[in-house]
Amino acid sequence: MKQDIFINCTPQESRIAIMEDGSLAEFLIERRQDRGIVGNIYKGKVARVLPGMQAAFVDIGLDKAAFLHVSDFSTGPEDVSPLLTGSDEEIVFEGAKPSSHRRLPIERQLFRGREILVQVAKDPLGMKGARITSHISLPGRYLVFMPTTHHIGISRRIDDDKERKRLKEIALSLLTDKGGFILRTACEGLSKREIQRDLGFLTKLWQRIQKEADSAAPFLIHQDLDLIARTVRDFFTRDTHQVFIDHIKEYRHILDFVGQFMPRLKSKITLYTQAEPIMDHYGVEEKIVKALERKVWLHSGGYITIERTEALTAIDVNTGRFVGKRNQEETILKTNLEAAQEIVHQLRLRNIGGIIIIDFIDMEKEANRKKVYEAMKEAIKRDKARTNILKISELGLVEMTRQRTRESVENMLLSACPYCEGRGRIKSHTTIAFEILRAIKKEKIHLGDGKRIMVRLHPEIANFLYDEETHSLDYLEREINQKVIVKVDHDLPHEKYEISAI
Repeated sequence: MKQDIFINCTPQESRIAIMEDGSLAEFLIERRQDRGIVGNIYKGKVARVLPGMQAAFVDIGLDKAAFLHVSDFSTGPEDVSPLLTGSDEEIVFEGAKPSSHRRLPIERQLFRGREILVQVAKDPLGMKGARITSHISLPGRYLVFMPTTHHIGISRRIDDDKERKRLKEIALSLLTDKGGFILRTACEGLSKREIQRDLGFLTKLWQRIQKEADSAAPFLIHQDLDLIARTVRDFFTRDTHQVFIDHIKEYRHILDFVGQFMPRLKSKITLYTQAEPIMDHYGVEEKIVKALERKVWLHSGGYITIERTEALTAIDVNTGRFVGKRNQEETILKTNLEAAQEIVHQLRLRNIGGIIIIDFIDMEKEANRKKVYEAMKEAIKRDKARTNILKISELGLVEMTRQRTRESVENMLLSACPYCEGRGRIKSHTTIAFEILRAIKKEKIHLGDGKRIMVRLHPEIANFLYDEETHSLDYLEREINQKVIVKVDHDLPHEKYEISAI
């Protein structure tokens, strides 16, 4: 698979497109005023303890208090969930693990005013504050250092048994009482010396953080890398074909970063200097626009629709223009198989998280349902976010969850429509016209006799009243015994109107 990384920098924002075989696989954006805080480490002060929720709200210096669940807090070494390690990769834990112990209720561990060291696991989303954890993790190029645990993990993406055994031996030889760590996918084929150097760097970073933790809360102790550096750290590998960047200062920063951790890859970094914007030159801009569309067409002629709600994301699969060649079941299977691949691609591209319900086209044969399910499981292996997927139900539905740690592309780039207030639909001309006629009749009571009534409204609604409902307007004038004057106002939104007496 050919991977290219395109980086566009302006004083306002950084945009990164990760292309895989010519297809836009991931789109990342970070605006200067809205920089994410996942990975940041704070000295926080407990603001409230909620025994009924087994959670606490912690002041870390942001507008909203951060949320800390009892499962994310511990005063001693624990078997840390992969969700909270700071790594996007699936992890298998190996080696010695701490003995399990009964977790104390949060009210016996925390109290108001207590100062604790925490790390942000999820950015604030919508009305929710950040989610935090006391299980600190420091991601490096080759491993994730976890000072609050005493075991090792190896990325599940390293599937060669011989290599896993070699890396496990290296990890066990490096394990000390200073903390555990996870070997990332980038460790594959590396020597012990290279891994040890990364571990040494992260160990020293943790020592510095501990020294600064003496400051009074709330206080930011450690800020994670910016988007560009994180992308280079997490995505730039020996398999990457090229990295293109259009900003000279950031280009030099990347060269310094790569020179420190992976000097052999410096030749793959290219400074883009042409006048045409980098995203337009390589055809990425139009792909970004398509990533915001509700309907996504499949190569066969079928399509999927993606609907976001506050609680979940619903995805519907349709055959569309695809009619097949043999029989209906074969047509449906082919559409569903293609849709399974595209759905996984869209989830990753749009960074859709939370609960996801997929409505595949109904299949009669159990064997075909199994094929679609297996196709989804295979495609989802390329997604670094943690996912959980259930088998296709008798109704053709797939229920799944996907890890959500930052805002989706849709939330980053779009805002709710002021006309429809985020519903995605507006009232029809007929509905608004009849609503106006009823409002005039109601307003007549307050306006008194002998006055004319003026209605100011959107030009499209005015045209509809004159063209389609003239008879209704005439009937109303006879009923209320008053003249109704319709006046066009181009500044009024589609659904708004104003009624007054003149």
